[in-house]
Amino acid sequence: MDPVFVQIGNFTIAWYGVLITLGIVAGVWLGTKMARERGLNVDLFNDMILWMIVWGLVGARLVFVATSWHQFENIPFPRVLLDIVNLRQGGISIHGGLTGGILVMLYYARRKGMDFYRYADLCVPGVAFGIIGGRIGNIMNGTDTVGRVTGWPVGFRWPDSARAFHDGMCIKNANPDMDLSQYCQRIGDQLVMTAPVHFTQLYGVIIGIILSVAAFFWLRSRIPGWAFWQFWLWYSILRAGWEETFRLNPLSPRAYLNQGLDAPGIGFFTDTHLISIPLILVSIWMLLRLRRRTAAVPV
Repeated sequence: MDPVFVQIGNFTIAWYGVLITLGIVAGVWLGTKMARERGLNVDLFNDMILWMIVWGLVGARLVFVATSWHQFENIPFPRVLLDIVNLRQGGISIHGGLTGGILVMLYYARRKGMDFYRYADLCVPGVAFGIIGGRIGNIMNGTDTVGRVTGWPVGFRWPDSARAFHDGMCIKNANPDMDLSQYCQRIGDQLVMTAPVHFTQLYGVIIGIILSVAAFFWLRSRIPGWAFWQFWLWYSILRAGWEETFRLNPLSPRAYLNQGLDAPGIGFFTDTHLISIPLILVSIWMLLRLRRRTAAVPV
């Protein structure tokens, strides 16, 4: 589990960026194919996708930095500015990326007169592919999106060779909710975190696969926007209910925490939990609205 895909001198390319890029490329190819099959404007779609990627990355990084400022607050100026814009080592928010992409689509819908939902539906498989690539990249990075210590049988003991993971987890954290240094011991020439944790990166990969498969069924619907809102609904449910519940993130507010070698490794509520609740409610409301609107249209 090495975060570096290739290194030439001091220049490195991380697995994280490579895998997300592959997911985006696959999504663009599939979206373009579907746009052509549905008689939509392929050139408009491709032009829009380019700007969605750009502003999606901006939004993803901004939201990550805003919700994970504890990782940057002790870095001296001006180095902190370089760390904020450095995407090569990971650190993006999927919700921020989706928000950036959606704002671009809304701009195109207003300025170009395109049907927002017909084009937004085509982006759903690509986003799911990006989730898969990103979470596999998190596994390669080691410390990204790591889970809480657990005594459940699903606990994963990271191998001693995963140096990036151990180096990150064995640093004492000022937040007791996130401090795993007590579970570290020296093995050979390095400190190793020996406790089993929830393999939340793998949970994220599985969620991406589920959404990828489900997208093909959602896209069979003749209701524009159906796939778009189904994605928001089920991504929010799976992310908050499964992955985020067991993930080592700050709790705000700290409503419930039960982690350790004799505990399940659960924590409520993180920022993602709080964001997901209104997203779930809005998605259900929009799906019901789309269905009622379609049912009211005479055949």
